[in-house]
Amino acid sequence: MTSPAPLHLPAPEHAAAWLEERRTALLDEVERRVADLRAAPPGDPMGTLRRWNDITLALSDLWAIGSVHAQVHPAEEVRTLGDRVVQEASRVSTELSLDPELYAVFAALDPTGLLDADHRPDPVARRLLERVLRDFRRSGVDRDEATRARLRELDSRQVDLGQQMSRTIRADVRSVRVTPEQLAGLPEDWIDAHPADEDGLVTVTTDYPDAVPYVTFAEDAAVRRALRVEFLNRGWPDNDAVLRELFAVRREVAELLGYGSWPDYAAEVMMIGTGEAIPAFVDRIAELALQPARRDHAVLLDRLRRDVPGATTIDAADSAYYAELVRRERYGVDAQQVRRYFDVDKVRAGLLEVTGRLFGLTYVPVDPAEAHVWHEEVAAYDVLRADADADADAAGAGTGERIGRIFLDLHPREGKYKHAAQFTLAEGVRDRRLPEGVLVCNFPRGLMQHDDVVTLFHEFGHLVHHVLGGRSEWVRFSGVATEWDFVEAPSQLLEEWAWDPAVLATFATDEAGVPIPADLVERMRRAEDFGKGYHARTQMFYAALAYDLHAHDVPDLTARVKELQERYSLFPYLEGTHFHCNFGHLDGYSSGYYTYAWSQVIAKDLFSAFDPDDLFEPGVAARYRDTILARGGELDAADLVEDFLGRPSTFDAYAAWLAR
Repeated sequence: MTSPAPLHLPAPEHAAAWLEERRTALLDEVERRVADLRAAPPGDPMGTLRRWNDITLALSDLWAIGSVHAQVHPAEEVRTLGDRVVQEASRVSTELSLDPELYAVFAALDPTGLLDADHRPDPVARRLLERVLRDFRRSGVDRDEATRARLRELDSRQVDLGQQMSRTIRADVRSVRVTPEQLAGLPEDWIDAHPADEDGLVTVTTDYPDAVPYVTFAEDAAVRRALRVEFLNRGWPDNDAVLRELFAVRREVAELLGYGSWPDYAAEVMMIGTGEAIPAFVDRIAELALQPARRDHAVLLDRLRRDVPGATTIDAADSAYYAELVRRERYGVDAQQVRRYFDVDKVRAGLLEVTGRLFGLTYVPVDPAEAHVWHEEVAAYDVLRADADADADAAGAGTGERIGRIFLDLHPREGKYKHAAQFTLAEGVRDRRLPEGVLVCNFPRGLMQHDDVVTLFHEFGHLVHHVLGGRSEWVRFSGVATEWDFVEAPSQLLEEWAWDPAVLATFATDEAGVPIPADLVERMRRAEDFGKGYHARTQMFYAALAYDLHAHDVPDLTARVKELQERYSLFPYLEGTHFHCNFGHLDGYSSGYYTYAWSQVIAKDLFSAFDPDDLFEPGVAARYRDTILARGGELDAADLVEDFLGRPSTFDAYAAWLAR
């Protein structure tokens, strides 16, 4: 069968008209298909599920095109329209999920009638029916009409508030102005890219390509502090009120649905299972990390005292700078020298080569005019996979089936999403729809820090998961469709390839083409291990904050930030800052920020199955690809992991890594 064609995107100047046309067409399609399903349900369970699959696909299309354009399109009017499209998709999804007549259609289905082409029980279809019924119940379809009406209002308001928070963070780019002398310590290429203005001053913004190098390398402690304060205050004060209302909305939803708290509601469909298990997990990680955290924190403080005799503490304004000094002096790793090996174009090419070799894929560039990319810096690629009976190297020769399309949008610009994430442009459906995804990052246009390289590998892990998992018959299980506290594990696993000396030598070269030395990479790894304990404690501060603000009615959000930071982080609260206002994960991840650490535990266990001397060993790589990535959400994450490892996942690999 011929591979489906990719989505036909509009030229950037026609995006608004295209979005409006697609919005109308998709909403009409959903309305028509739902009316048909209500009026004349198919006589067989499988036919009913396939009708629902068509409805789900149209709704997912609406969500996807709206969210991508809202986050990345250069034109403000298009971003605003994208937000409205997402609102429409949410409204329709909520209406359907609260429709008792529609629910009755599925509740009446006999799962024993869900058979495959050979008339055998179809476990994936049965799983889908279970999930559909669960989704209806979790929406409140079995509540009275007054309650359902209130849930509709709350769902709409929750979407509005999340979008408002995101817009505020995107728009709130703050800055400090400094003299050229206050750039001392920064890389020369960074300085060259920041010329003084007519007043003789240089503007340093809170965007990542500005802020991260400055707080890491700049010698001026006062400016580092001022910039860090501005960075932590993005979204203040507007998002404080937004978050207060968002938490109240979620608490009311949980109460109306009969749950003890929002974390209880959210965790019900996670691997972790219950809300009360979240703080227990957070405290377990925090305890494991305490000893290495205290050890490395003491080293930081001792280094600070060489410059500031008598210092009693070190905070976030100085921690990155002094961690860099420790790595340079103790481990012989100078991040500015390391940057010489990581030109962004070489890194991008290397990433594609590495993941292509690992997973048996080829990335074929698509002409920008054909792909209709929304900005000139966006690159599009078709993804080809070798035939199942060919070896992995066949894909590298440009042969194989097209299984998806990806877009790499890697550099900052005004109005664009400020962090790093993968966005779905189209969900894949076997023989019907190619999976398409967008990698959105904010990396510098020249040399990258190695941390940026690791981030790029991490986020690409989501993208390749989306593509490889996008071949299910059912939209509900397509791509990154596993439990939310597992979705980071494949991405965290892929980070390991950004640390391997042999892997890096294939693309990390200096201006003369000399590969990064293996002994330097080994020192980088040892240097990276420095601070992992206090980093883990900081992550547990974030996780505890996300849980706590959703679990309790907190009168003063900033005060609770300060309290929890002092309990979990080894770095004290910076007076006058309001971190929660730019902690965007409070929207998308809600009470579940613990999932990064939960996934990391699993990722370390998954990596134990690979041979550290041959990360491309084809047997284990193909087994990982096919048993985890390619399955999407067709099994519970715990079962996917057990299928790959041959045993249930454990804490052992993570605990050993943290302790060393």
